[in-house]
Amino acid sequence: MYKPVKLTDSVYYVGVNDRRTHLFENMWPIDRGVAYNSYVIDDEKVALIDSVEIGQVEKYLKKIKAIIGDKEIDYLIVNHMEPDHGGSIDIIKKMYPNIQIVGNKKTLPMLEGYFGISDNTIEVKEGDTLSLGKHTLNFYMVPMVHWPETMVTFESTEKILFSADAFGTFGTLDGGIFDDEFEFDYYRDEMRRYYSNIVGKYGSPVQKALSKLGGLEINMIASTHGPIWRNYISEVISMYDRWSKYETEEGVVVAYASMYGNTEEMAEAVARELAENGIKHIRVHDVSKSHASFIISDIFKYKGLILASPTYCNELHPNMESLTTKLVHMGVQNHYLGILGSFSWAGAAVKKLTAVGEELNWELVGESVEEKHALKADKYEACLALGKAMADRLKADRS
Repeated sequence: MYKPVKLTDSVYYVGVNDRRTHLFENMWPIDRGVAYNSYVIDDEKVALIDSVEIGQVEKYLKKIKAIIGDKEIDYLIVNHMEPDHGGSIDIIKKMYPNIQIVGNKKTLPMLEGYFGISDNTIEVKEGDTLSLGKHTLNFYMVPMVHWPETMVTFESTEKILFSADAFGTFGTLDGGIFDDEFEFDYYRDEMRRYYSNIVGKYGSPVQKALSKLGGLEINMIASTHGPIWRNYISEVISMYDRWSKYETEEGVVVAYASMYGNTEEMAEAVARELAENGIKHIRVHDVSKSHASFIISDIFKYKGLILASPTYCNELHPNMESLTTKLVHMGVQNHYLGILGSFSWAGAAVKKLTAVGEELNWELVGESVEEKHALKADKYEACLALGKAMADRLKADRS
């Protein structure tokens, strides 16, 4: 029933698409869905690389059967235990009771904790290998990319890196499964949104992983989400390198909260002045409408950030507070910050946004602007001055 998707003559894609789930991890909108990827190596010994989310198990098992028929699966390689990849382990174990489950010392306690499985397991360490016959699996630990047990598996005969969540992206695979079967730009932004929100806190571990894997000759990267990379390998590795160093492009994200339009008016004045001073990339987000994942993705892309909030019960507007809490939690680095605030009887927004910038060690640009009641001429001019100061600071980096 299923036409097998081959990476090579004996390595197969058996992933599934999920177009029904609205929120990934019950947090991040996935209007374009998500793919859960798994792979089969059909050799003298059969290895299954990762599994899929439990809701997709029926069609997943049909794909496996279409490749191996009534053969046994000898090994299940668990690169990552998160339930969108490990969710089917218990069912696979019941279907193939003699299967040996391969993981590291941090994987195996999770395996028992989630499923009560403690038998027929193989613990692997950094640099260990496993022969399947013609194929040899090599194991590398990449902790905190993005769970502590995460590892990657490199098949050294075909030179395929099974990379767990690394190099993954939101978005289903709509016919094209390999990166030369569709337009790469279709996935670029969703790859950054995936990285910034799921992996973004762990820039240092990602750098360590990239250094560790840098000496491998890689013909394909087979992630657990999104396309199989074989044509754009150097580009996706470069993207991860830049993002994990918090390197950015020239541009400004203007993120504002506004109850009755006064703070929005301030934000728009700044945005217009940025454009008039030669900044081409400006992304304006109402934090009460734009989901935080899209705002954070843009912040990972652009150097400049304007945060604008009214004072709400002596605090930040709750949606702005939520965004800034996420940014602090992620430890987002290397940004220029401009601040706007408004209030009706007691101002606190500017003070609290300044504290966010100080905690993150961002460079404060220009004079912060705080207006009482509606925007008036003098504070309007101050907003323009802040926009120009941000533009000038960004342009100073061009040389």
